[in-house]
Amino acid sequence: METSYILAVDQSTSGTKALLIDKLGQIKGRYSIEHPQIYPKPGWVEHDPLVIYGNVVQAIQQVLRTTGTSPGQVAVITITNQRETAVVWDKETGQPVYNAIVWQCRRTAEQCADLKAKGYESIVKDKTGLVLDPYFSASKIRWILEHMESDTVHNGGQNQLLAGTIDSWLIWKLTGGAVHATDYTNASRTSLFNIHTLQWDSELIEMFGVDRVTLPEVKSSNDLFGYTNEPALFSEQIPISGVIGDSQAALFGQLCHQPGMAKATYGTGTSVMMNIGSKAAKPANGLVTAIAWGIDGKVDYALEGIIHCTGDCLKWVRDQLGLFNDYSEAEAQASALSDNEGVYLIPAFVGLGVPYWEPNAKAAVIGLSRSSDKRHIIRAALESIAYQVRDTAELMVSESGIRIQGLRVDGGATENRFLMQFQADMLQIDVVKPSISELSAVGSAFLGGLCIGTWNNIEELYELFSSEMVYSHLADANRIDEYYEGWKKAVHSIIS
Repeated sequence: METSYILAVDQSTSGTKALLIDKLGQIKGRYSIEHPQIYPKPGWVEHDPLVIYGNVVQAIQQVLRTTGTSPGQVAVITITNQRETAVVWDKETGQPVYNAIVWQCRRTAEQCADLKAKGYESIVKDKTGLVLDPYFSASKIRWILEHMESDTVHNGGQNQLLAGTIDSWLIWKLTGGAVHATDYTNASRTSLFNIHTLQWDSELIEMFGVDRVTLPEVKSSNDLFGYTNEPALFSEQIPISGVIGDSQAALFGQLCHQPGMAKATYGTGTSVMMNIGSKAAKPANGLVTAIAWGIDGKVDYALEGIIHCTGDCLKWVRDQLGLFNDYSEAEAQASALSDNEGVYLIPAFVGLGVPYWEPNAKAAVIGLSRSSDKRHIIRAALESIAYQVRDTAELMVSESGIRIQGLRVDGGATENRFLMQFQADMLQIDVVKPSISELSAVGSAFLGGLCIGTWNNIEELYELFSSEMVYSHLADANRIDEYYEGWKKAVHSIIS
């Protein structure tokens, strides 16, 4: 009998990956392809939905070909995707009426400011857990409706326009237009979905002016969404399940399934997300409440904080200051010092976010003395990442009343052992780096496998988890608290 695989599609901001994953959670094949970033004006970011779908087809074809896997060995297709990016298309022609507007795009800032001025922000926050911001999908959909060319829409009457996030576009295309659906996590990032009633909200739909479109049916992440009807890929129908937004997929792939379990993804910025269980919180200070996932019709919630500048700060120290050549050198230089000697780098290159929210703050290096050298600045840049994660973690604890049980980490900066040890010391909890890579894809694969019976329950997934490295907190707590107090004083010196 042939071995069967889960085929995970990971559709991200920069490209598309197709991965073959086996019953042990191991990646047996991977193929990736980038798509163009479209910048019509400063601050505007778009993607071509047809190019993205074409890349999905190509990535699937290539991963099957390069691994010698037959289509009959694919047990289920799963999808994890860039969140908030919005697509509107004509269900008669199957053509997008405009490019997808990407989560990064700021073109609807004025629209959101107008809604805030009318007093709608508290309504959005109470119902969706989100702030009223161009980051989320609703204002993007409205913009498309107001700016699409009238002749791009087939004259087919009412409810002809379909709208959704990238996952719903891919599901619709893969099923040959038979299914218009999304999952709870993606729906919860649109600003149109009530995370308490678990329904599209008519008041929000009217407020944002998007009542002309048909929104997708919302399902649990482990539901059966439909079957493929794509002759270019499969001669027979393959089930589609395991649909989930990428950050939540990483949380699930990290097996953070209990309240208090948290993950941090270290990239250009850092996303910190903590499972808070079956009851939604109403956070302040810029944290958002997200639906972590829906399984069998029941949802768990998470708190999420986005740190603007972490890995990008290290890149600045390398490229702009020229203080090191590669990241292993940065680790060695920072480790050569036994103390930071009061030097702090505040990476406010695009202002400060959680929990300070000072958009006009400027980056600074504080505490230099005549004996300071490049090692102090490199160490200060690395330490600034750990301080910002602690800022976010402490805010999450105060807003939820739930203590963080441990931090699971992924992303490029997790290769830096100095940073990971300092992070464990700064939080005074264990920091765990899993041996599994591609955590968003693996998270969606776990959910798809639960649908088709690859695994019978979540408990079986725990047997698949292994850690590559566990960093236990070693430093004296009083000394660590002194470092952190120094950080807070340094931050307040530039924003007071």
